[in-house]
Amino acid sequence: MPRYEYRCRPCGTTFELSRPMAESAAPATCPAGHEDTVKLLSTVAVAGTATTPAGATGGGGGGGCCGGGCCG
Repeated sequence: MPRYEYRCRPCGTTFELSRPMAESAAPATCPAGHEDTVKLLSTVAVAGTATTPAGATGGGGGGGCCGGGCCG
């Protein structure tokens, strides 16, 4: 189940709730009981390392299409 981050306007508390995507826009009450909250825009960070095979040279990738898909 996705987690959504909210901020309470009266007390400034930031908190998270796990709820179904269908309820992502539903109002949320902060842990202190305030109902004036706003859903924050969350970002997802993916970290890792990229490796290049030995002997490979830089260059395209995607074969001349837009991001690897056909442009139409």
